[in-house]
Amino acid sequence: MAWVALVISGILEAVWAVALGRSEGFSRPVPTIVFLVGLVASMGGLAYAMRTLPIGTSYAVWVGIGAVLTVAVGMVTGDETVNAVKLLLLLGLIGCVVGLKLAH
Repeated sequence: MAWVALVISGILEAVWAVALGRSEGFSRPVPTIVFLVGLVASMGGLAYAMRTLPIGTSYAVWVGIGAVLTVAVGMVTGDETVNAVKLLLLLGLIGCVVGLKLAH
């Protein structure tokens, strides 16, 4: 169950990161609310997962999932450029996250 919570909280990290960028310095109410709710839920899931999983593994997986999804959203929306090197590096991050799960 801790791994499920960790993956969901990693997804929510991407949600709050994207919302933070779209809040324009907390001047737009809807993205600001999405940021706050996403942040609290993401941290709550991370904290729950850390009750069972090692801190280093939990944090690395959480950041990895959030980073990959945040960049992917940027690529889909056109805010990030897409190129072979970025895609290869993102695949490397995904591989590292999967590797941490398998090594646990």
